[in-house]
Amino acid sequence: MARDAEATRRRLLTAAADEFAAHGIAGARVDRIATAAGSSKAQIYHYFGSKERLFDAVLVGVVSRAVTEVPIDVDDLPAYAGRLFDHYEDDPRIARLAIWCSVERAVRAERLDALSTAVEDELSLIRRAQATGSLTSTRQAVDLLNLVLHMSLLWALVLPELEDRISRTSRAHRRQVITDAVATMLVPT
Repeated sequence: MARDAEATRRRLLTAAADEFAAHGIAGARVDRIATAAGSSKAQIYHYFGSKERLFDAVLVGVVSRAVTEVPIDVDDLPAYAGRLFDHYEDDPRIARLAIWCSVERAVRAERLDALSTAVEDELSLIRRAQATGSLTSTRQAVDLLNLVLHMSLLWALVLPELEDRISRTSRAHRRQVITDAVATMLVPT
């Protein structure tokens, strides 16, 4: 029975990731998530308590996977940015979830412990590398991390007016633009 419960929970998280990526928190519908997961609304509330907590669980899972699968490399931030880009390209839902979180969570100013911990850990690694001189200290650690994370998401935020032109470029080209931009940013001023 525990295995069925875990399988149901995973199906709900997968369906929720799809729904939230497409519609955000406000636009997502619990009944659509339940139907897509072959489950019920009651199970969603049983496992997660609310639609907002379900979104949080999806986001924590996405961040946990990213931290595990794409660990920060302070000795080579351009390569790290490239691997993040690959991660986002391989699963476009991630960028959309990040954007929805930024837009909808900014209003509520809520923070998730798992995300805060991941950010603090990465900032600590950057500060340590800056203190030893292996990473430029011409920019604050928070600025470096924020720039790398956002540059990696660059192509997910393309203006509609540029979309046709961008779609004609290769993934390799888009990745190279990001890694080059991060490398340029690291040159001491």
